[in-house]
Amino acid sequence: MRNILIVCCLLLSWTLVAQNDSIVKYDTSDIEAVQIDQDDLQTYREDSAFNYEEAQAEDNWWTDFTNWFYNLIRRFFEWIFGVGNAEGFLALFFELLPYLLLALFLYLVIRFFVSSKIMGWGMDKRNPNVVSLSEDEHIIKNEDIRELIKEALSSQDYRLAIRYHYLYILQLLSERDIIDWQQQKTNEDYLNELSEYGHYADFGRATVLYDYIWYGEFSIEQDRYTKAETVFTSLQKAIAHD
Repeated sequence: MRNILIVCCLLLSWTLVAQNDSIVKYDTSDIEAVQIDQDDLQTYREDSAFNYEEAQAEDNWWTDFTNWFYNLIRRFFEWIFGVGNAEGFLALFFELLPYLLLALFLYLVIRFFVSSKIMGWGMDKRNPNVVSLSEDEHIIKNEDIRELIKEALSSQDYRLAIRYHYLYILQLLSERDIIDWQQQKTNEDYLNELSEYGHYADFGRATVLYDYIWYGEFSIEQDRYTKAETVFTSLQKAIAHD
């Protein structure tokens, strides 16, 4: 039995060797050596495509700043995460972070100057429909509003006349201590103060008309002014007779 196994192994080895001999091909052709002289080497030396030396960039303020900032951020994150060197996505993030922050800084600076310029233009061209609170305060406390109403009507500025009508109502209510007129208060605040008085509904109706005509910037003709005027004048008379 042992002899049979030895014979089988020898036959298998002979078969594999025979197969390898039939597959492997050997190159028996002659090899001609190529001679390279100094002129050929000089040609490659002068070709920039074969220049593999790394050029050292000169340091400037930008590279100094980015290196300093990168090292600062790197040390900060190393302190947070307790790692020696950032790898993978974190390393890429550190490389891009200085440029992202610089872009954000430039955006904020440009936005600041653009906003300042727009605000400057807005101050140069003031909207005539926007009235400052200090102007309202001056009119209510110092002006003869009935004369202002007459002047607005003589100029056929009916919207402005409606405004003066409303300020005259506030003046009357303040003089009789029905409301506590303050510069920072709104018309809704005065309406709440009138909730215990008989003029609450009439004042609410006058307020709606005033907001619609003045702040809504709707131009009105004389006929529409005449209809709205009756609401204001009737309320003024009722307050004056209290």
